Amino acid sequence: MPGLVEADDHRLYALKWSGAAQGPKALVAEVLAGRIAQALGLAVPELVRIDLDPVLARSEPEQQIQEQMRASGGVNVGLAFLSGAFNFDPLCFQVDPEQAARVLWFDALIGNVDRSWRNPNLLVADGRLHLIDHGASLIFHHHWAGAAGWTRRPYDAGDHALGRFAGDLTAADAELAPRVTAELLTAAADAIPEEFLLDEPGFEHPAAVRAAYVAQLLARLAGPRDWLPARSAEATR
Repeated sequence: MPGLVEADDHRLYALKWSGAAQGPKALVAEVLAGRIAQALGLAVPELVRIDLDPVLARSEPEQQIQEQMRASGGVNVGLAFLSGAFNFDPLCFQVDPEQAARVLWFDALIGNVDRSWRNPNLLVADGRLHLIDHGASLIFHHHWAGAAGWTRRPYDAGDHALGRFAGDLTAADAELAPRVTAELLTAAADAIPEEFLLDEPGFEHPAAVRAAYVAQLLARLAGPRDWLPARSAEATR
């Protein structure tokens, strides 16, 4: 569970704990995927670096949250809090087919397994869909030795939250794929806090890890892009 915090800029953020069970790699995926989505024109809450002083845990009465705060001292990731946002429900909201196809294409690119009808990880605010919670994407970085095999792994969109709405994925691919350039990916990777990339086994320094993320996603984009769903997922619920 993220924490709702007020930072020293007097704004509210959903804080993603670096000391959570998923570890810093979930925050790496959050930043990298979020920055890519933003560059593609998809709405993602503003991503910021939040430095947490673990001494704040002393005033927290809930023991479980105390432990989370102590384990997350230092650098964390925050997403701007969207006041008044609704959780997306595929049975209650309609989505533009082209927009749905863009989101589905993006999720296929990053291998996001956490955008199902059970848990859409989408918010509706100001009449727009906002994408959140990308920590379960880019799973190749949990096993770099086998990362090359991930670049061709098909994306299963069978229970994707927007599958029933998605229009032409071929058109979405033609629009978005050329925009995901080495420059875009490098800028997204540069946004990852260096602290999350230190001491990565098999890499000499954080710059090498950043370059590996860029190379991995470029390899996935270098056709044929047969990892894309063959057609939009049919509504099953």
